[in-house]
Amino acid sequence: MIFIIAGTAGHIDHGKTALVRALTGIETDRLAEEKRRGISIDIGFAHLNLTPDIRIGFVDVPGHERFVKNMLAGVAGIDVLLFVIAADESIKPQTREHFEICRLLGIRQGIVVLTKSDLVDDDILGLVRLEVEEFVAGSFLEDAPVVAVSSTTGAGLDELKAKLTEAARKAIRKDPARHFRLPVDRSFSLKGFGTVATGTLVSGAVTVEQEVELYPTGRRLRVRNLQVHGSTVNRASAGQRTAVNLAAIEPSEIARGMVLADAGRFHQVTRFDSSFELLASAKPLKNRAPVHLHAGTAEVEAEVRLLDGATALAPGAAGYVRFLLRDPVLLLPGDRFIVRMFSPVVTIGGGRVLDIEPPARLKRESVRTRLETLTAATPADVVSLYVREAPWGLDVPALVARTGFTAEEIVKHAAAPNFVYLAAPASWLYDRAAFDKKVDRLKTVVHAYHKASPLAPGMPREELRTRELAGAPPALLDALLNQSKVLVAVGEVVRLATHKVALQQDESQALEKIEAAFRDAGLSVPALPEVLAKSGVEPARSRSLLQILMRDRKLIRIGDDLVFHRSAMDTLRALLATHKGERFTVPTFKDWTGVSRKYAIPLLEYLDREHVTRREGDERLVL
Repeated sequence: MIFIIAGTAGHIDHGKTALVRALTGIETDRLAEEKRRGISIDIGFAHLNLTPDIRIGFVDVPGHERFVKNMLAGVAGIDVLLFVIAADESIKPQTREHFEICRLLGIRQGIVVLTKSDLVDDDILGLVRLEVEEFVAGSFLEDAPVVAVSSTTGAGLDELKAKLTEAARKAIRKDPARHFRLPVDRSFSLKGFGTVATGTLVSGAVTVEQEVELYPTGRRLRVRNLQVHGSTVNRASAGQRTAVNLAAIEPSEIARGMVLADAGRFHQVTRFDSSFELLASAKPLKNRAPVHLHAGTAEVEAEVRLLDGATALAPGAAGYVRFLLRDPVLLLPGDRFIVRMFSPVVTIGGGRVLDIEPPARLKRESVRTRLETLTAATPADVVSLYVREAPWGLDVPALVARTGFTAEEIVKHAAAPNFVYLAAPASWLYDRAAFDKKVDRLKTVVHAYHKASPLAPGMPREELRTRELAGAPPALLDALLNQSKVLVAVGEVVRLATHKVALQQDESQALEKIEAAFRDAGLSVPALPEVLAKSGVEPARSRSLLQILMRDRKLIRIGDDLVFHRSAMDTLRALLATHKGERFTVPTFKDWTGVSRKYAIPLLEYLDREHVTRREGDERLVL
């Protein structure tokens, strides 16, 4: 089944609502004031099963200049445009404004519909056709079919349906494989159901019982029920007009311009960079000018930042513009938007979102080069740019939120040689050149550490991480070490693979003195400071030698200044093994070992930690 959203556009009272009613049999004017005044004030909706495999959702928009903001909320999600021009009036002011809006929104498929054809003769109809051809020349409607119809007599409706069928088959369809996004255009309460939010599902799909998020509020909600064109469904897909029944929220808490999307997937946007076109009919757009910005169904006040250093953008010109938003919205790169003057409120231009997290400070030349790259970039180019700009790379969820790409797409790009990809413990991408540079930097740092501390086995991992990778994800150091052929991680230290502790003659002699002092003492060991002082080398080196002996497990530290030789501890373990299963007290232990209480208590606490003994009240059990 092909799902297409078709939308009307055109001047007030040119027959847009009557045309939709004639095609579908559905009255889209639902407000009492609309029926009383005979004009559309808000957007309306209808649907039509055009063929067995094509279902059209119609969005009927108001034509009055006062309601253009409502028109913008409706036209943003359409795939095929029905550009309506009344044959008895031809091209009028809102015809031109609606046309520019549709062009700026990137609509590429459309049909020009000449309504009220029963009110004019063939000569007038021919003149209107000529005016329309001249008006749309060089635009996306240049080769569009022009169909004359009468909603009153039905003339031309069959031809219009045939052309609409052709346009629907050629239209670029919204992608159900992407992430779910539904810009909200209405919210209301329905008896027996509760709160319902409606909109055009612009990408992805949503299912009953799915958790969704209401952006930009961050509210997590459960989908209770779904309807598409009045029919209850378990799943709604991109391209469908969708009504979402939501649990635990009031209609007043949902406003037009909010977006329902995958929970936890995206971030709200308060500024973005764009490619922007100013209409030739507009006044020069000054830097820092306040404007009204329309994106999806949202309208938000914004401030202009011209990125090329100019004080103003000339009418008819295009450029790169940053918009600072007064209120947050949900946007993704590629989204189209319309800009209207702050006062008087008229349409002055529009463009395409390029980056929703632009760098705060870049040189002007770098900004332009960067945005030129993003304008023509492939998805792989975009991922590469963002990863290269990040100090420590980016994880896949962050890239999804910033680009709108799926995780699968990003991981596929990660196979490129310019990336280092870590699948675990988190999916993370690094720029290969920056990664290799950092590996070289770590080599230099560790080499310097060896030079400054030749007796140390290596540089402590945490010191290396703190000095060189502050703020980086923990997995990065492991990845860097795994990629390096000259760095080795041994326990909690990092060393060069070629590093060996080479003792000088006096150090070798001191090492033997220190070990012998503890080996000969048995369990009645001397004070550590005393042993180090008699080693024959200065305190710093003697402490390093002590660390070597403990690293080699020749000495065992059981307290701050209490060290025993391994042979003494082995003898003690053998002694206790002969008493396995026996309970004993501290005095008993002193009798077994011949040590004083000064040594007995620390030794017993060490044996408890080593699970050789277990304390039970005033006694201990030999395990």
